[in-house]
Amino acid sequence: MGRKVIIAGNWKMNKTGAEGRALVEALLKEVASFDPAEVDIVVCPPFTTLAEVRPVIAGTKVKLGAQNVHWEDHGAFTGEISAAMLKEAGVEYVIIGHSERRQYFGETDETVNRRLQAALKAGLKPIVCIGELLEEREGGRTEEVLRKQIRGGFAGLDAATMAGVVIAYEPVWAIGTGRTATPQIAEETQAFIRAEVAALFGADCAEKVRIQYGGSMKAANARELVAQKDIDGGLIGGAALEASGFAKLISEALAK
Repeated sequence: MGRKVIIAGNWKMNKTGAEGRALVEALLKEVASFDPAEVDIVVCPPFTTLAEVRPVIAGTKVKLGAQNVHWEDHGAFTGEISAAMLKEAGVEYVIIGHSERRQYFGETDETVNRRLQAALKAGLKPIVCIGELLEEREGGRTEEVLRKQIRGGFAGLDAATMAGVVIAYEPVWAIGTGRTATPQIAEETQAFIRAEVAALFGADCAEKVRIQYGGSMKAANARELVAQKDIDGGLIGGAALEASGFAKLISEALAK
């Protein structure tokens, strides 16, 4: 079956409000001819930039996302933000469990699952990140690591709910390093992820779940990556911080 391409730009800790507004204003011009029936375009600014970006993209083909969400509705959780706060800010998508959150801020499969449950309860569309470290791939543990992350991260979901979750496969060794998994390696790994989803939630659900590639996708390799059977788009970091380059990447992805 055909799955709609989804390209999400994760701005990470970049762009002030004014810079974010300028970026999306330029981006909207660049993607004006793109068919929203073919691609979901998402931008995920820092929390402080959401309010500046929201009015610019409201009602357009570019959707608003956030980079994290807490599992509680409110409370003494300094530095965190709740799903209700994100909804009020106009957020539609939210990234959960990014490798940098796991590496620097102690995210685990359990906390990923709790954040996912909170996002779903609030009606947010989750982009859940999974992926292996370099030493895990070189040690032949990629499938073991991914299986653990899938089973822990998506625990408690039913097939109908799971079908609406976006998975972002990020080979951690390829994020921000300039290294990219070959299309063949990426496809092989993402086919394994889809097979694991099928084992847990059924083949029909697995065919509906969109799986992004999140390891240094850029305009030069987007077409070949998204042409693979099990790669449904990309979670983009640095390449999403400049409008024309991001639009070129999206165009290449759609040229599959």
